[in-house]
Amino acid sequence: MEQISVIGSGTMGNGIAHVFAQSGFKVNLIDISQDALDRALKTIEKNLDRMVAKEKIDENQKASTLSNITTHTDLKTGVSNADLVVEAATENVNIKLKIFEDLEEFTKPSCILASNTSSIPITKIGSVTKRPDKVIGMHFMNPVPVMKLVEVIRGYATSNEVTSLIMETSKKLGKVPTEVNDYPGFIANRILMPMINEAIISLHEGVAGVEEIDTVMKLGMAHPMGPLQLADFIGLDICLSIMNVLYEGFGNPKYAPCPLLVNMVTAGYLGVKSGEGFYSWGHGTKDLIVSNQFKK
Repeated sequence: MEQISVIGSGTMGNGIAHVFAQSGFKVNLIDISQDALDRALKTIEKNLDRMVAKEKIDENQKASTLSNITTHTDLKTGVSNADLVVEAATENVNIKLKIFEDLEEFTKPSCILASNTSSIPITKIGSVTKRPDKVIGMHFMNPVPVMKLVEVIRGYATSNEVTSLIMETSKKLGKVPTEVNDYPGFIANRILMPMINEAIISLHEGVAGVEEIDTVMKLGMAHPMGPLQLADFIGLDICLSIMNVLYEGFGNPKYAPCPLLVNMVTAGYLGVKSGEGFYSWGHGTKDLIVSNQFKK
């Protein structure tokens, strides 16, 4: 595979485009908004500048990486020559299914179609195409240029050949791919999201405050950040979406999203992306300030 197309230029999409381009692949980065694409390129350049400053790459490698990325606002044009498409659009099942229906029409038959979904079933996504054997999950972790894991999710019909190729391609990116099967939440979020949800339930029930919950998990369990801080980084709307997938997929009350999480998302408290969640993010991320709604 030489030509990669990445759909979506947000946090995950620009990170995925970055790592492919830095590894020598030609990348078409696609979004409906040129402004969003311009912001994505600025983000990639800023992240590359950090790597230059830390002497992880040199100026020539930075220039080469940027030259490997071409932006497109038209999906058909952006994917027509792709060997691999990685979809990194918003975590909405209807949006993703529509994209894959279009990809079936716009890409060459040999093209592999991957989704960066964190919870939506790969088998369901593959079912809207005529090539479910070539549909697979590539769940990168945030921030993509830093985090080593790629969760490779096999749909029910995904072929062994495609799985092996995506595992090897992930290794070429300097990542550590881990193969999992297609069940709600896969592995990463099947374990992580109930933990975050339980932390929110503990806050909702008054067992402990925001700082106390996060301190216990950081100092007692050696987590780099507490579950409530992590939820703010992920986005509380994404957390809610994944919990709903788990709840609907398993039908078990233990996966029901906490009412506090539902209310916060409804009210627009989404974490870092909105400026406030369990913490207030207007002052940067170094000094954590508990959101006013949780101060005693």
